[in-house]
Amino acid sequence: MRRMSSAPSPDGANTAESPSKPSVTLVLPAYNEARRIGSALDELFGYLGRKGPAREGGRSASEMGLVEVLVVDDGSDDATADIVLKRQQANGGEHANLELLRRPHAGKGAAVKAGMLHAQGDYIIFADADLATPPDQMPLLTDALATSEVALGSRVHPDGTDRRKSQPLHRRALGKVFHTLAALWVTGPVPDTQCGFKGFRREAAHDLFARQVIGSIVFDAEIIHLARKRGYSIAIVPVQWSDKRGSRMRVRPGLALGVVYDLFRIPLIHRKVPKR
Repeated sequence: MRRMSSAPSPDGANTAESPSKPSVTLVLPAYNEARRIGSALDELFGYLGRKGPAREGGRSASEMGLVEVLVVDDGSDDATADIVLKRQQANGGEHANLELLRRPHAGKGAAVKAGMLHAQGDYIIFADADLATPPDQMPLLTDALATSEVALGSRVHPDGTDRRKSQPLHRRALGKVFHTLAALWVTGPVPDTQCGFKGFRREAAHDLFARQVIGSIVFDAEIIHLARKRGYSIAIVPVQWSDKRGSRMRVRPGLALGVVYDLFRIPLIHRKVPKR
């Protein structure tokens, strides 16, 4: 992937002529997303190419520099990669800023790590492939990254609103248990560690994800722990979010034990990581 440092034109179209706004790489980890990746890319590129004001609660793509989209296929055994490749080649290169990175299946955390280390935008954001956080929230993160090195999307808002209320009851209950354990042992007082929408300046992303060890869903907590230990400035950014049905994660005793084990070992693994 090329190094990017260009910006959108005044009419909102992304161009490579103005260096005034930092470039962005959006990393989308995907595993067996053939049913959803096409519509997600339609929504994403529709937003990136749209001119004019944003909808209420969102921000315009014209506020960002050039955006490159990197889909990391985590060893899918369906048509996920083929769909992305066809989209990349469509319409005479319309989606020239779309790239596919293929890797063996190793879990979401490992896929995000591969994408974040591959990405070369000035700002690097990762999001869930189902776009549960809509793309018009991206400028909220890039705004925060102008003054902070790490920006964490949060479904918990300062007024007490919690976007996670749309989740099934058992998911919310388990989330509360996870958050309590993570806050006490790993992350400190971060209101929403598991929001799949986080942004980093490139130098911070490459430093933190190069140190990542956990490949499971607990990787978010590990990255937050590392960011705090390394002394990076962190911004909490309230974002819009909706629960997208179709998750393949099933809560099983083995998964729960693995999550607890990973949480427990994060501070031990990184006990010798120095502050910058």
